[in-house]
Amino acid sequence: MTGAPPKLAVKALNAAYGRAQILFDMALDVGAGEAVALVGRNGAGKSTTLRSILGLVVNCAGEITFDRQSITHLPAHERVRRGLGYVPEDRRIFSDLTVDENLEVGRQGFREGAPRWTREHLFEIFPNLRELRRRFGGHMSGGEQQMLAIARTLMGNPSLVLLDEPSEGLAPKIVEQLIEAIVAMKHEGLSLLLSEQNLRFARLVADRICVIEKGRVRFSGTTAEFDARPDIRNAYLAL
Repeated sequence: MTGAPPKLAVKALNAAYGRAQILFDMALDVGAGEAVALVGRNGAGKSTTLRSILGLVVNCAGEITFDRQSITHLPAHERVRRGLGYVPEDRRIFSDLTVDENLEVGRQGFREGAPRWTREHLFEIFPNLRELRRRFGGHMSGGEQQMLAIARTLMGNPSLVLLDEPSEGLAPKIVEQLIEAIVAMKHEGLSLLLSEQNLRFARLVADRICVIEKGRVRFSGTTAEFDARPDIRNAYLAL
């Protein structure tokens, strides 16, 4: 991190579903053009963190700053209008629309200070989609649907994207393609916050690793700093 203000800053984030508290005083930040990976076991609170940042968790408290402005009390659609993108774990593409039609649904205008994405530019990053542009979403493989879900989100020209378990359930070949695509997005200046159980995937795409366990941050540092702490991996990530 440089001395510049972070693209996203989260402080004292608490979240609950009903009476069950999931997050406890979470704090994290993401710099401009940086990728931060949230890693942890199942149920650690990774997805809840992303949903809380987007405004999808009703019982939520804390402070969330995006592009130097507080979005803490904004509804989810307003946060998206400010430039937050979100790719949920279940993808939620339109199965009865083609690839081209799915991308068109996601189209929004260009945003100042954010990468500019066009359909042709996205086809350079996701060449598989160019070949499938007239295929219906429901007739695509899981990996192809994941690429489409990310591309559709980028059509909204966000400056920061929240990716929930992007590699889950994908074939190794598709995972490698997804790694290349995310690295390319970073090179365009896109900021990313992703939750991920695949530690190899997280290390290859992220600049920093944030380890979560039972809704609390247990470690935050660069990938090199994480690699130097096998005790952290053994305590919070080993099965």
